[in-house]
Amino acid sequence: MNKYNLVCGMEIHIELKTNSKMFCGCKNDPFSAPQPNCYTCPVCLGMPGALPVPNRQAIELTIKLGLALNCQINLFSKFDRKHYFYPDLPKGYQISQYDIPFCHNGYLETQEGRVRIHRIHLEEDTAKLLHTTIDGQPASLIDFNRSSVPLMEIVTEPDIHSATQAKEYAKKIRQIVRYLDVGDCDMEQGGMRLEANISLQKPGITQLPPYKVELKNINSFRFVEQAIEYEIERQTKLLDVDTIPQQETRGWDSNKKQSFIQRSKESAEDYRYFPDPDIPPIRLTQIQVDELKKSLPVLPDQVVINWQESYGVEPRYSEKLLTSAAASSWLEKFWQLSQSQKVSANKLAAALINKQLKFNLEQSVNEILAQYQKQNQTTNMDESELQITIEKLLAQFPKEVGRYQAGEKKLLGFFIGQIKKQVRSGADVKQITQTIIKSLQN
Repeated sequence: MNKYNLVCGMEIHIELKTNSKMFCGCKNDPFSAPQPNCYTCPVCLGMPGALPVPNRQAIELTIKLGLALNCQINLFSKFDRKHYFYPDLPKGYQISQYDIPFCHNGYLETQEGRVRIHRIHLEEDTAKLLHTTIDGQPASLIDFNRSSVPLMEIVTEPDIHSATQAKEYAKKIRQIVRYLDVGDCDMEQGGMRLEANISLQKPGITQLPPYKVELKNINSFRFVEQAIEYEIERQTKLLDVDTIPQQETRGWDSNKKQSFIQRSKESAEDYRYFPDPDIPPIRLTQIQVDELKKSLPVLPDQVVINWQESYGVEPRYSEKLLTSAAASSWLEKFWQLSQSQKVSANKLAAALINKQLKFNLEQSVNEILAQYQKQNQTTNMDESELQITIEKLLAQFPKEVGRYQAGEKKLLGFFIGQIKKQVRSGADVKQITQTIIKSLQN
C-alpha cells in the first residue's frame, strides 16, 4: 500500500552497570548522587595532564553483550578521540571507538525478520546540562557526575522495515541487557537512549537512498514508534514532489507528536577521529573471550521456548517474567515444583503477571506455591443447600432463564456470577456450574 519502503537503522546507547566510571576511579552513580559534581576528578573533568585508564569491567560487559547478540569479537581493539565542541564535553573530544570496535557483525531475530548488528563499541558519556532560571535569567548548569560514565553503543544495519519492528528490536535489546545485568536501562533518566536513522526508497530499488534523517535521543519505545511513523509521512510528502529530504538530525516533540530540526547531520570526517595517544591498544586472547562466553546464561528467547515445551507456559507470560538471569533460575525451580505437585505452571505465570501472586527471589518456591494453593483452595458446598440457593436465584431472573433456555447459552456466566456473590469464598466453581446447568435444564 505504501509508495516507499522504509530503510531504517538504529543506534542504542546504554549506560553500563559498573562500580566506577569508564576512565577513572570515580563512582558510577549519576542518578542517585547526593549533589551535582560530587563524583568527579581531573580525568572526568577533562583537566590538562589527566590520564585515562580503561575500565576492565566495562570492556567485559560489552563483550558479553556482543556474544549474546551473536557478534564477532575483535581480539585487537583501540580507543579513539572523537572531536566536537559542546559545553558538556570539557576536553573538546569524546573517547570512543571508530574503526576497530570490540564487537561487530552480530544479529538479533525479531518477528519481522533478522536485524543485523553492524557494531557495538564502548565510549564515555558526556556531562548533563540542566536548563534553569537564576535571578530571573535563563541559565544552563553542568553536572559532571555523568561525565565519563561507561556508555555502550549498539549500531544496526539498515534492516528495520517498520516502526513496529523498531519498537520490538529496542525492547528485546533492553530485555537482554537487563537479563545479563549489563545495565539498568532507566529510559526516563537517560540510562538507555534510542536513535533511528530513517530514509525512504521506492520498492524494487536495492541501493541505499542518498540521504538519511537521524532522530536523536528518544527515551520511550512508544515515542520511537510514533517518531518513525511521523517521519515516513513527512518524507513521503517531500519525495512526492521530487524533493530529497535534507540529511539532518531531528528531535522528537512528544506533545506535538512531530519531529523538529536540530542541526545538519555530521559525517565521520567532521569528528577528526584518531587513536587516543594516552590509551594503549587493547589486546584480548581467545581464551578470555571463551571464558566470557561460558559465563553467559541461557538467553531469554531460548528460555521462552524451553518453558513452553516443558511446562506449557505461554510466551506472553514468559517474556514479561524474564527480567534477569536470577529470576529465570528461580522460576525454573518454581515450574519444576508445580509440575511435581500437578499445578498448572501457566496458571501460576498468569497469577504472577496479574499480581494475584506476589513473590521475590529471596522467598522459597515452596512458600510461594503454598500461598497460591491456599488462595485457590476450593470446598464443596452441601448439595441441597446449593440447590435451594440456585432455585431462589433463578426465580429472581425469569426473563434471563427463558433466554438461556431459548439458546442464549452465554447467560450461564451471568448466573454463575450471581451465585458466587451469595455463597462463601472458596466455593468450588465447577460444582456451582454443574448444579446451575442441571437446574436450568429442568
